[in-house]
Amino acid sequence: MRRRLLAVLAVFGLLAAACTSGGDESSATGESPSGPVTLTMWHGYSDVEADWFNAAIDQWNSENPDIQIDPLFVNNDKALQKLTVALQGDEAPDITYQYGSSLPSVATAPGLVDLTDWTQQPDVNWEDFVPGAREAATFDGKVLGIPALIDNLAIVYNKTLFDEVGIEYPNADWTWDDLRAAAKALTDPSKKQFGFSYPMDASEDSVWHYDPLLWQNGGSILTEDNTQAAFNSPEGVEALQVLTGMAVEDRSVFLDQQNSVYTGLFNSGKIGMLVTGPWDLASFPDVDYGVETLPGFDGNHQTIAGPDMWTVFDNGGGRAQAALDFVAWLTAAEQMKTDALATGHLPFRLSVIEDTAFVDEFGQTIPGVDVFAENLANVEQARPVLAAYPQVSEAMGLAIVAALLGDKDPQTALDEAAAQANDALALAG
Repeated sequence: MRRRLLAVLAVFGLLAAACTSGGDESSATGESPSGPVTLTMWHGYSDVEADWFNAAIDQWNSENPDIQIDPLFVNNDKALQKLTVALQGDEAPDITYQYGSSLPSVATAPGLVDLTDWTQQPDVNWEDFVPGAREAATFDGKVLGIPALIDNLAIVYNKTLFDEVGIEYPNADWTWDDLRAAAKALTDPSKKQFGFSYPMDASEDSVWHYDPLLWQNGGSILTEDNTQAAFNSPEGVEALQVLTGMAVEDRSVFLDQQNSVYTGLFNSGKIGMLVTGPWDLASFPDVDYGVETLPGFDGNHQTIAGPDMWTVFDNGGGRAQAALDFVAWLTAAEQMKTDALATGHLPFRLSVIEDTAFVDEFGQTIPGVDVFAENLANVEQARPVLAAYPQVSEAMGLAIVAALLGDKDPQTALDEAAAQANDALALAG
């Protein structure tokens, strides 16, 4: 479930190149099909995810004989590339699953349905989706995607290690100073044991672990008009200094340069705390772990989400409206609850997150997953949805790594990254 922005970078510019008449978004007009239709729907679900998804489609198809859904598995990492090829042959699916980071490229595709007016319909209940998901679904002021899957970051900690050094478990009022103190107490060089871990491959994973600190401290990735870098502000530098204080000064952070070793080390008791997502919980069968929301700055405990999207294409004959009818049903609260209980997917409607009885039941599926569900209420912002973001992310990732390795001080690293990001933003126009 881990979100990998770089998985689509190889094809990021292909859609715009393939669709030279791009920007021809269709609006959902409400036109219904004149007769029965079968809609093509691409998805990337497998295993238990596919079991639930196929069962949901079977239920819809049995209850809606005039709108049948024909699902087709498409690897999510290949979905943007496959869509590019399909559009060249004028064979777009009616509904396709895409990474949220792909929206700037998908936005150029002819026939993409502009969902802005549709989201205002009462039965869609758009305001019920968590704010960060709604923001991630919006590009150039238009809603172009419907959230399909979402996760977030929280603390996962080893209770046994905390007990051994006699310190209290993380709590909802924790600050980053509290986390730093705990990480230092949990570190034992003689045991090759670290208090904390950080992804150090300079990928988007390195960046989105830093973003919550930036936002909590009042900073922003870009200026409000998305034309200039803003992460090298005093707030951004202070946020990075929290991490460098642990990594460079305290030596309490395991710097995971492969971004894959941390799960095994946490499982073997060599790391006391992680900032990670719900996808990792099943990887810790040997740990008595707990889950808590992120520490904060001045009571601000924002986290970050990685939403994926359903996008809809207008293939004429009222098919777009039929597709939207299905997607509205699929993302309604009732389906969201059954999905969560069957797969462990986080619900991302506020009404579901606030349903105490459901959250308690959900927490019994995988210990701690209910905390991640409740933590979605702390998703207030999204990463910029724009074509130049991959270049911005790359510059930020390299700066974060340089600072945590002690090669550059935080201000210098972020200033240099900001200059690179500004060049990319200027070229993108």
